[in-house]
This record gives sequence, C-alpha cells and structure tokens, in this order.
Amino acid sequence: MGNTVKTIELIGNSTESWEDAAQNALDEASKTIEEIKGVEITSQTANVEDGQIDRYKTTLHVAFELQDR
Repeated sequence: MGNTVKTIELIGNSTESWEDAAQNALDEASKTIEEIKGVEITSQTANVEDGQIDRYKTTLHVAFELQDR
C-alpha cells in the first residue's frame, strides 16, 4: 500500500531574505510535523517601509507523509 502525502500552506517571515523566510516557516513546521518530504515555494512578497524592504514573506506548501496510527 502506498504512502499518503498531505500538504499545508505556510507563510514564513524574515528581515533578512526570502530564503530565510522559507527556512523559518520550515523550522516551525518541523517542531510539530514529522516526515516532511519537500516544499514548493508559491510566492514571495515583501513589506516596504521608507523605500526599503522591511520584511520578506515566503508562501510555501509543505509536503509530509501521514503516519499510520
């Protein structure tokens, strides 16, 4: 029987970069989700203040295997 994979959408934030924002979201997800198998970046946005990027935001889908109970 094959494994079932579920995806959830997360939005990570960072003051450094879009990559850091994605990693921050993945780090938080890893605290409560086991067997994360991959991510898909769906968008990258940013907040701007005084003409400068103030906060990077990365939206990602996180894929993980459902566990048999």
